[in-house]
This record gives sequence, C-alpha cells and structure tokens, in this order.
Amino acid sequence: MSFQDPVIVIGHRGAAGLLPENTLPSFRRAWKSGVSAVELDVYTLEGRLLVIHDDTLDRTTNGQGPVMARAVAELRALDAGNGEPIPFLEEVTAELPESTGINIELKGPGTAAPVARFLAGQRRLDVLVSAFDHAELQRFHNLAPDIPAAPLFGSWKPAAWGIAEGVSARFINLSRRTASKRRIAQARQRGLGTLIYTVNDLAEATQLVSWGAAGLFTDFPDRITPDALAASIPD
Repeated sequence: MSFQDPVIVIGHRGAAGLLPENTLPSFRRAWKSGVSAVELDVYTLEGRLLVIHDDTLDRTTNGQGPVMARAVAELRALDAGNGEPIPFLEEVTAELPESTGINIELKGPGTAAPVARFLAGQRRLDVLVSAFDHAELQRFHNLAPDIPAAPLFGSWKPAAWGIAEGVSARFINLSRRTASKRRIAQARQRGLGTLIYTVNDLAEATQLVSWGAAGLFTDFPDRITPDALAASIPD
C-alpha cells in the first residue's frame, strides 16, 4: 500500500464519493478500502497546514468566503461535513498507517516552504508532492530535492516535459481528458509514471492501466481497488 504498488490506486481527497472530502473519516475510509495512497490539498495560515481543496469555504463547509480571510481558530470551528472540522495535515498523517502513501497537493499560496519544513521531520512517510502551480512546486523541489514531486496538468502544455524534468519528477499527474495511450507511452520513455485523475469508472480505469498508466485517483476507492483492476486486466 504505497507508491511502490504495481498499480497505484489513490483515494481522491480520501474517499470523496463516499464521505465528506478531506476529512479524517474520509481518509480512514479510503485506507480501509485498500488504497495505495490518499490525496489531499493544503493551505497555510498562521504557520499551520490546513487540509481543504477550495480557496473558498462555501462548497465544503458551513462557512462562506475565502479560506485565507479567516483565522485558523475560525476555520477549525466550521463543519466540513458530518460535524468534522477542517483537519491539520499532521492529523491526517498521524491517522494513517506508515505504509499508506500520501499525495500532498500544494493548493494555497506560499505552501512550498511550510510543507518542506513539515516533511523534513516526517521521513517515515511515503510522500508525493504535486501542484498545478509549477513555480510553487519548483520552490518546493529546491527546498526538498529528495522528496518526490509530480506536476499536475489539467490540459496539455508543450512545456510539460521540461517542467517535470525541472523538479526531477517521479510522476506526472494528468487529467482524464489529457491522458492518452500515446502520452502515457511518451512519459514512460522519459522514465515518468503517469497518475490519472479523477477516474470513477472501472472500465475506464482498466483501459488506462492497460495503456501503461502507473495509477489513478478515484472518489470511490470501494469500487476501484487494486484487486478489481488486477482481476479486470487480461494476463
């Protein structure tokens, strides 16, 4: 159950299709489903790393307005679903067994340095750090070159291979619409694994893995499991 798995199944924001995303019960549910790793999103505020996806509170909590406009104590008092608070990153890492991989997405501004500092004291973790903000990911890589990185792409950019090389990427994380058999093959030729998001259909997941994708992100880790993928792919 790590980024070393033959097929890497990553619980997207925990088990976002089953329980409120980016909450401790969601991460626990993903782990119990047998995922290789979980994915989460971080913002930094008052020196703390908070796990939440959006830059506003409206969709995932009972609060309103920008995340960065609130104090940490205010954010922690909000309901992020089923009475759960917005967790701190250290709460998530403490919750999961050491064998579980964690993909940390640098979501908020200025997250590279605090995430690098946090991970410096967490060498036991199997971590992958990713971002759509490739400049922020580069800053992280400069601070923590030994921690695997993966640039995220929602649409294809000709500069993608150079961006990946600049952060010594282990993986490149591609959206479903960006992934193709040819692009996955090109990544493998460059020594890169491809992780595809967000895949909630087993037939689609099977096809992507048959094309050579290293793994995928899913909201339904009860439905798309390593065992289900292995059983659906011909020998």
